[in-house]
Amino acid sequence: MQYNSYLKDALSLMACALFLTSCGSKSDNPTPTPPNPSGKTSTYIVTATIQASGSASTTMLFTPTILSEGSLSGNTGGKQTDGGGEFIYLKDNTYLYSIAYHQGGKTSTNSYILRNGTLVERNKKFQGNRFTTHGTFSDFLITCSTGIGPKTKADASGYLPQYFLLSYLNAPAETQTNNDTKLEQFSAENFLGNGEYVTLCGLLEHDGKLYSGVIPMGLSQYGGNVDAVWDGDTYKSGKWVKKGNEDLVKTQDGGQKSSSYKRGELQWTQYPNECHVAIFSDKDLKTKKVIKTDKISYPAGRFKSQYHQMIWPSSSGDLYVFSPSFAKSMRDARQKTTLPAGVVRIKKGTETFDTDYYYNLDNLTGNRGFQHVFPVGNDQFILYLYDKSLDQLTNQEYATQLAIFNAKTGGFINVTGLPAGVKKFGGRPYLEDGRAYLPVMSSLKPAIYVINLSTGQATRGLEVEATEISSVGRLREH
Repeated sequence: MQYNSYLKDALSLMACALFLTSCGSKSDNPTPTPPNPSGKTSTYIVTATIQASGSASTTMLFTPTILSEGSLSGNTGGKQTDGGGEFIYLKDNTYLYSIAYHQGGKTSTNSYILRNGTLVERNKKFQGNRFTTHGTFSDFLITCSTGIGPKTKADASGYLPQYFLLSYLNAPAETQTNNDTKLEQFSAENFLGNGEYVTLCGLLEHDGKLYSGVIPMGLSQYGGNVDAVWDGDTYKSGKWVKKGNEDLVKTQDGGQKSSSYKRGELQWTQYPNECHVAIFSDKDLKTKKVIKTDKISYPAGRFKSQYHQMIWPSSSGDLYVFSPSFAKSMRDARQKTTLPAGVVRIKKGTETFDTDYYYNLDNLTGNRGFQHVFPVGNDQFILYLYDKSLDQLTNQEYATQLAIFNAKTGGFINVTGLPAGVKKFGGRPYLEDGRAYLPVMSSLKPAIYVINLSTGQATRGLEVEATEISSVGRLREH
């Protein structure tokens, strides 16, 4: 299984380290039995951001022997790194990558392996495209965003179409390549046949194919310009603008960062009550099949410009597609979804939505929105919940509550035992022996909490003297 975590920024380096000190044992927090496939050496990896003087901080990687108790404090031990951002395991947890995301710019990647029982940072580091989502396929870590296509594709007005921009990091070969946007298979324009361009959310390898949530983004200048009629600064009509939506087309440039827009764009989708999943033949998107359901809205969690994966496999091999109904947060009623948060299924061996399966997650959560979903075994999924509905939120908040959902039975358990004043969670949980280990930032010191997946009871485990714990996982030798 692959694990990833979400760290806000990769920050400047400075000398700092940690050591592990033992605490009294906790009978309700048994020491997990580390998985050790084929007798290979493996070790826990905990990553954290350590604050020093002023605003300076650094990212550290640690190899503790236990997660359910003890404390780490700033003294000795640990590996300082200039990596950061999101930590992603691949190839049966034999490689660990960190991707530092620089908003609106490039990304930097570092990678790590376990060699003779020692954590080693590999020599090659790469700069990549800005990304808004990521995933893995075979030997590759793939990052993806949607951006400006090649100049040769400009329309008569000079507007450029939107294309998928992908970077492929080959873990065994330690190389990076980018996709060729001259190839039409990477076009994001009119992807669903309604004129809108799209972005992809999550990249999941399943049965030899690549699955991704399709998120319609509205009309780019390129799409909005098709058969466009303007009267001065008033947009009168266009091929892909729904009747009555003409005033949604921007008449001047504006916005900031991920919400910036250009004159002639129609920002955000006109079709918020649909969910699409793309099934690509391979990592290069050579051919695709798109399936659709109107039971849920688009499948994406959000934080700023990031789109969080909502398509995950269960232990039985079925795929579950979640939608938090983020389009509840849209300001204009024409772009606001009327659908509750929900989950649908693609049964094992099929490439269609199961018409007999659906759960209304608003009913189960008490109308709390959610930001992340991750599989935790036995057809169960952990939801990172907000404390309110998405129609009261933007894409700037972190989830602060947890729940466990059984996709097979519809069972739902709120996680209890978390500390007061939770601020955020540190990425994807690490799973072992029926328990999930998850970094929690709160009014207390950052700590890894141990969650019993049968009862939903969380217990405080390993503490870290740090600004935040960004990830926990296990790395093993080849």
